[in-house]
Amino acid sequence: MAGTDDTTGLEQMICFELYAASRAMTAAYRPALDALGLTYPQFVALRVIWHRGRLTVRDLGDALSLDSGTLSPLLKRLETQGLIRRERGTDDERVVWITPTDQGSALRHRVADLPERLACATDLSVDEFTQLHHLLSRIRGTAVTPAN
Repeated sequence: MAGTDDTTGLEQMICFELYAASRAMTAAYRPALDALGLTYPQFVALRVIWHRGRLTVRDLGDALSLDSGTLSPLLKRLETQGLIRRERGTDDERVVWITPTDQGSALRHRVADLPERLACATDLSVDEFTQLHHLLSRIRGTAVTPAN
């Protein structure tokens, strides 16, 4: 009889499992990031900035798969916190460069082990974690947006 068990019908959907797992991982980061005054999107933006050193807003948006409407307020908050500096290009004022400040660079060392610590909390073996990472990377690289 329909509706008499504890299932929801979502258990068979890979997309829902990915969505729920993503939310669970983001929530696992929250206590550590809250203590630093960061959101998860700000943290991943900083990770790219730390890795690349200096990059354009466009390049950061491409790396994070975020549009400028989402990215601009995030960068404004990071700049207000003193973690990054934004500067207009001298050759082309439409280009905005992002660089970490000294304070932003110092924060990098405080959170360097955060992804590894939280990966350990997943209760996956190193091999399972490596396989999961590989599969998720493949999905991101091959998933296409269906035509309307």
